[in-house]
Amino acid sequence: MINILLEEYDIDEGWLYDELKKYIRPTHSVAVVAFSFRDSRVKSVKDWNLLYGKENGKYYAGIIGGLASYGISERNISFINYFADTKNSAAEKIKKADIVYFPGGLPDRMMERIKEFDLYDVLMKHDGIVMGYSAGAVIQLAEYHLSPDEDYSEFQYYNGLPYLKDFYVEVHYEGTDVQNDAIRRVLAERKKTVYATALGSGAILVDNGSVKLIGDVKTFNK
Repeated sequence: MINILLEEYDIDEGWLYDELKKYIRPTHSVAVVAFSFRDSRVKSVKDWNLLYGKENGKYYAGIIGGLASYGISERNISFINYFADTKNSAAEKIKKADIVYFPGGLPDRMMERIKEFDLYDVLMKHDGIVMGYSAGAVIQLAEYHLSPDEDYSEFQYYNGLPYLKDFYVEVHYEGTDVQNDAIRRVLAERKKTVYATALGSGAILVDNGSVKLIGDVKTFNK
């Protein structure tokens, strides 16, 4: 399995492109698990479309455009719509995909919706590429932490999808006191490496257990 943990969906950036093109192929099909939205902002399919819909979705063009730079056709990219898909249709999209893609947003709510749709086992059986940015990066960890920010008022650990178990990730790292305090806490309590991907300029690629740091990524050890 290949795991790609990103900062943003701008995967056509020069510092990242040459590495990812070794893995992402024009023939690949993609399933975007668009479940990470905030409840306060998305309450209907109309709201969901404002984020991920083809016509005027805030993130649609960026996700499609990033994948297009690797030669992947728009017709080979499907979005799993929380309001329109059924459990069966969502599962089929994942089963047919070479790449499972997790967007940014709220990773804990994305995980809850994955379980609500009975997709946990389907996702764990996927043996191709798993990629995602921000929330879509940390959800690939068996356990991840979130440092306090505008969405999360306090430090906490959460259970993700257990693809990766040997390290933790601090996304959008800017070296703030809040982030550094969180990293020190993880090192003390979990005694595992923490990789901090710099805001908009760091990524982690795990190729069947072999970790490669791309761009600006800092490594913290106990």
